[in-house]
Amino acid sequence: MDNKAQVENFSRSVSKIKEEIRKDLVGQDDIVNNVIIAIIAGGNVLLEGVPGVGKTRLVRTLGKALKLPFSRIQFTPDLMPSDVTGTNVIEKDAAGKMNTVFQRGPIFANLVLADEINRATPKTQSAMLEVMQEHRVTVANKTYAIQEPFFVLATQNPIEQDGTYPLPEAQMDRFMFKLLVGFPSVKELADIVNMTQITMEETANAVVDGATILAMRELAKTVPVVPDVLYYAMRLVARTHPELPDSGDAAKKYIKYGCSPRAGQALITAAKVRALIEGRFNVSYGDIDALAYPVLRHRMKINYAAINERLTVDDVISKLIAENGKEKGTGNLDEKPTATPVEPVAAATNDEAETLAAENKKEKKFKFGKGKKTKTEETTPVELNINSIN
Repeated sequence: MDNKAQVENFSRSVSKIKEEIRKDLVGQDDIVNNVIIAIIAGGNVLLEGVPGVGKTRLVRTLGKALKLPFSRIQFTPDLMPSDVTGTNVIEKDAAGKMNTVFQRGPIFANLVLADEINRATPKTQSAMLEVMQEHRVTVANKTYAIQEPFFVLATQNPIEQDGTYPLPEAQMDRFMFKLLVGFPSVKELADIVNMTQITMEETANAVVDGATILAMRELAKTVPVVPDVLYYAMRLVARTHPELPDSGDAAKKYIKYGCSPRAGQALITAAKVRALIEGRFNVSYGDIDALAYPVLRHRMKINYAAINERLTVDDVISKLIAENGKEKGTGNLDEKPTATPVEPVAAATNDEAETLAAENKKEKKFKFGKGKKTKTEETTPVELNINSIN
């Protein structure tokens, strides 16, 4: 199958998934699109929104449309790590012998909804670190792999913060996207009410399976990224670091901490999937700009100056994109060469050597040491030759 046919098949499969999701979910098209991108790319998603906007319904519908097992974990302050990962229990076999058997926890599913993840204690939150990054669980020095594809969709309420434990930066960084779920419009609210009056059950049909998702992921990895676009994406991530000398005015004025290298990985990986969904076999600048918000907003911290000017994280990202847009088409991933005083001199022609020797003779100086004169080392010809090469 050629590239064009593969792209068309990829885009068609995603369209079928969206059609099934629309049977059970009203609106939130951008949220649905980004969640699908994350699933195919192999990332996790953090949904931030008030209760009742369809977060749980979205995951349950995805489980049906993708024909994947679904699991829900309700995070509470008394939840223990073993309640998430599972634990070893002692069972008696038919012969009456006692054996230790690992009882798998709810994390062993393809689609996992971590509901109100910030309500659990840091000890329980840490149980998610390994499985979110490496897709495996270690219990009692034994490691258990999670069946692929594996996807965690975590939710948190932005309003009610009493009795919550904010996620540490290490765990936030393991989410590919942070998506903000807004309140539906009046028309969408009416459609939601009418839909739920008929049935509260999900009616989506399975259109793809886990093997198809994995095949789509492998295809996305082959999407090319030209050096200019790669440089553009990496410069955008680097612009979030105010400590860098060329980060830009927006970062130095509004950002306290910048993004980790995972932001660059997520940006390119997700951009490849987005390109295929839109029927393209190449990543564009538009893919990078569109995905910058969900990729960067939870990985960077704005400072008091931004808060004082009533700027949100997304407002600062918009400023970074505007600054970065001036460098389109100027990508250069190579470092500038450092001065190497051996090879350029050997490569100089006779005329160049005579010219450099004459200039050096004029510029010879003396410096005074303790009781004697010493000639300055003759490095000027090498430096001049390097500059002429550059």
